[in-house]
Amino acid sequence: MRAIECLKYGDAENLVLSTVKKPTPKDNEVLIKICATSVTASDVLIRRMNEPMIPKFILQLIFGFGRPRNPVLGMVSAGIVMAKGKNVTLFETGDEVFGYGSMSPTKRRFGSYAEYICLPEDWNLALKPDNLSFEEAAALPYGGLLASHLLKKTSINKDDKVLIYGASGSIGTLAIQLAKHMGAHVTSVCSGRNFDLVKSLGSDEVIDYTLDNAETQLETYKYVIDAVGNSKSSTLKEKSKKALTSNGQYISIDHGTPLTPKEAFFNLKRLAEQEKIIPVIDSIYPLEEMAEAHKYVEIGHKTGNVVITV
Repeated sequence: MRAIECLKYGDAENLVLSTVKKPTPKDNEVLIKICATSVTASDVLIRRMNEPMIPKFILQLIFGFGRPRNPVLGMVSAGIVMAKGKNVTLFETGDEVFGYGSMSPTKRRFGSYAEYICLPEDWNLALKPDNLSFEEAAALPYGGLLASHLLKKTSINKDDKVLIYGASGSIGTLAIQLAKHMGAHVTSVCSGRNFDLVKSLGSDEVIDYTLDNAETQLETYKYVIDAVGNSKSSTLKEKSKKALTSNGQYISIDHGTPLTPKEAFFNLKRLAEQEKIIPVIDSIYPLEEMAEAHKYVEIGHKTGNVVITV
């Protein structure tokens, strides 16, 4: 089968189109023909592996030294079940499904940069919502699960003021929608060109972080949600960390290892089916242009998600 392999850590050019062996499902697994996957910020982080020495050493302990232990990256899958193991009861051949290959920090499965992948039936895997295309389904798990992780740390009540920094990215666009679903009054921080987008997702107020006086627009918030972490900093972000009510909380994607439980995954599926949330797609690339997709994500100015068709 065709797959994109990461031959070594570093530039996007290290991602090459290869022919690899098609996987065979184990007794508890399904074989999925992938129709769409996505390129996430985490994918880029793993491929680059240019963190400071100690974090880099820890990451390589997890993912492999010199090159990824599994050279086929990617954890988001949307496709069709082509075969199943003898013990599988939740899915049938022909089912349209979507999934995320991470259950916990120690339970991950890469390999979605390919035509086929095998996943255990009891992982973050479900029937694709009928109202989502394969591309839209591939744009839901990563940002949705990380946004869910951030918001689970809150106790949002109706009309609580919530500031979301990095509101136009894959995490931020779903954090807006989930926070609104919880009853929050949301202020989104993004560039002015994305104001219409975040307003369409439910944002009540917007702040353009590129303006010199952006910090003067800050109010006080029950929660400040940082969806980009240490990868981006500004005077506005530093000021927002202090723009909290007396019992307010600053919550960053960099605070601890994100958890991606099944409960959160199936909640995203339910909300998508109810059209309470919609995944946002910036652009779509074919599998053969994976390196270009990585370069685009690496720039750091995408809105929503970058999807790959297979």
